[in-house]
Amino acid sequence: MPISADHFENIDNEGDEPTPGTNAHEILSFLEQHPDQAFTQSEIADETDVTRGSVGPTLVRLRESGRVDHRGKYWRISDHARSLDHAADHAGAVAASYEEESFDYDEWQAHAVDPREDRE
Repeated sequence: MPISADHFENIDNEGDEPTPGTNAHEILSFLEQHPDQAFTQSEIADETDVTRGSVGPTLVRLRESGRVDHRGKYWRISDHARSLDHAADHAGAVAASYEEESFDYDEWQAHAVDPREDRE
């Protein structure tokens, strides 16, 4: 079934967040639960439902997208992914603190910083 040119242009932008139940989601969820530790591929396979043969290729794709870091035989959640999580948590906390007051989202958005734009 053919797709529109606009849909074709946006294919790379779809799925920025791994879909629950996928290998990428399982691995990222595990690594996010242990942000101060790094693991081997075997350890990741043992702790997740991802098969040993799928862990390596999935980690490579996650590294290419900047979500995990790799040194030697060890893998961990990237500082960039952690900073995005912290930024989202902070934004949620700030928004929650204004629940009693009126909040002008458009005004806030005009001054908000997207950490993804400053990524190297």
